[in-house]
Amino acid sequence: MDFMLLAILGYVLMQLGIGAYISRRIKTEEDYLVAGRSLGYGLTTFTLFATWFGAETCIGAAGAIYTDGLSGGSADPFGYALCILLMGLVFAVPIWKRKLTTLADLFRQRYSTTVERTAIALMIPGSMFWAAAQIRAFGQVLSATSGIDVTLTITIAAGIVIVYTMFGGLLADAWTDLVQGIVLIAGLVTLFVIVAGNQSAGIGALIQPEQLQLFGGPEVGWLEVLETWAIPVIGSVTAAELLTRAIAARSPQVAQRSAFMAGGVYLLIGLIPVTIGLIGASLMPGLEDPEQLLPLVARQYLPPVLYALFNGALISAILSTVDSVLLVAASLLSHNIIVPLRPGLTERQKVIIARASVAGFGVLAYIMAIHAEGVYALVEEASAFGSAGLFVIIVCSLFIPWGGVYSAMKALLLGISAWVLGAYVLDTSYPYIVSLLAAGGGYAAAAFVETQVTARWAKAPG
Repeated sequence: MDFMLLAILGYVLMQLGIGAYISRRIKTEEDYLVAGRSLGYGLTTFTLFATWFGAETCIGAAGAIYTDGLSGGSADPFGYALCILLMGLVFAVPIWKRKLTTLADLFRQRYSTTVERTAIALMIPGSMFWAAAQIRAFGQVLSATSGIDVTLTITIAAGIVIVYTMFGGLLADAWTDLVQGIVLIAGLVTLFVIVAGNQSAGIGALIQPEQLQLFGGPEVGWLEVLETWAIPVIGSVTAAELLTRAIAARSPQVAQRSAFMAGGVYLLIGLIPVTIGLIGASLMPGLEDPEQLLPLVARQYLPPVLYALFNGALISAILSTVDSVLLVAASLLSHNIIVPLRPGLTERQKVIIARASVAGFGVLAYIMAIHAEGVYALVEEASAFGSAGLFVIIVCSLFIPWGGVYSAMKALLLGISAWVLGAYVLDTSYPYIVSLLAAGGGYAAAAFVETQVTARWAKAPG
């Protein structure tokens, strides 16, 4: 166990070293937040893949599939792979052409500062849920490796993550994502080959037919199925963590094609945790904590050196996601809230404010991780919280000329209100679908009113 902890520590220190080295190129706020808009195909593809392929895929999805069969993985990897592909198809090019620094800039350009700041108030909690999921998963990996209590390992993980993220901004993030993506793919492929090779009857013999119902079986209604898929696809396709990668690409073509490649790799590699989850009930029946399935299978089947590689892969998945999430939350606070209130700041001061914001949000994510029920639950909250209204106003900002401040505020407020009411008060089975309809209907109704008012003013005499 000591060897494994030392191997994990060595890997983390290597990533910190890469981040520190790359960070020397950071001179301006734009360098720190969007990598100077310089990412090519390799960096953009791997940072899209590695940012999204996180703890929920390796830890959460494998555990959910262990418990619920293939339907437990409808969100990840299937929903999130579709999400990345859809982002590339629809949003990558128009969002790149806007020359934004953060996604919230779009709302200020299209609507107003009020809409911008309201949107930020909805975006940051989602990022915090996501960061907390990664920190909790990091703690799970350390606990499974060392036998130390999960609460203590989550605390250690949070400290590492906060220091790691503060270093280099998006440029260092992209370079470490490249390394992390390669290690992640190598680790998961190695595990799959060895586990499959140890099953004399073949992997297929360990999977029960009832586990393969992707849509949850006939007892699950179509609205519940739609809800399950809408959260990862619609709820995440316009996520700031995803769109920031498109913004940082060196051209719109790079942004779009890299998304297509990243989505394909995501689905292909994501099938490995899916398969481990499906055969997990046969390999390790009766697990008290299904979220530890993947690291426990790796510990049983892999020799020490390869087990160290696999743990490096899990750490890669987590670090590549959490640094991106914390960076986005920090950029929204620093670039869109603090910096406009302090005109005359130097570029160096802006970077310092962004790094301090990373530290503050890291502490908050740690507190959330300690009190969470599990990784998968945190990720679902991250994808659903406030995203219905955000999705509506992003689509309208980019593609629909109707509607103004009143319409955007209606969409944001009705979307989050409907989701909170449905999820926490009424406990409905499809609160996200209701919130999407509320946000879209609210925007359309308000845009109609705004159009009528404008027409009346235009016809008024004098």
